[in-house]
Amino acid sequence: MTDTTLDLGPQTQVVARLVEGVSDGQLAAATPCPDCAVRNMLGHLLGLSVAFRDAARKDLGVTTNTAPDAAAPDIAPDWRAELPKVLDELADAWRDPAAWSGMTRAGGLDLPGEVAGLVAVDELVIHGWDLARATGQDYAPDPAALQASHDFLLAAANDPSRGGGIFGPVVPVAADASLLDRAVGLSGRDPGWTP
Repeated sequence: MTDTTLDLGPQTQVVARLVEGVSDGQLAAATPCPDCAVRNMLGHLLGLSVAFRDAARKDLGVTTNTAPDAAAPDIAPDWRAELPKVLDELADAWRDPAAWSGMTRAGGLDLPGEVAGLVAVDELVIHGWDLARATGQDYAPDPAALQASHDFLLAAANDPSRGGGIFGPVVPVAADASLLDRAVGLSGRDPGWTP
């Protein structure tokens, strides 16, 4: 069993607060992800939360076998109630040390539990930034989750087999930039993005 575990709860709470701050009038607003409006980002957050919750539980099936859609998903009618609930379930599932060990499946890929957990953390941190930036909300990610996301993205960017990043070419930022800006740049986003 791995000793690399992280409580996702503080970061899922940050994302849940951001979700609560989204107005109906912002659902069509642009996000830092091309061709992805706020409503699509919320749909993506819901889908990935379900998938990684089930990956943590080793409850493999449709939710863990489905590769991420090329088209951005839309939100369900009950997203305001459903997304915070699923975020809580996601955090709870990763509190089980067994989630971080052995093999699991997410996004149609088999991967070690530890890697799946880090992917989930990274998704929460970076998409939290996307959502906050798109909706004009302040964003202070959980420090432990931010550090884990940065380290995960840095390792991917330094892996020559990946071609310079997981989500797209790394956006260079100043060496003395904040840890959040450096993580955002490693994710292929411009930390200075505005709507």
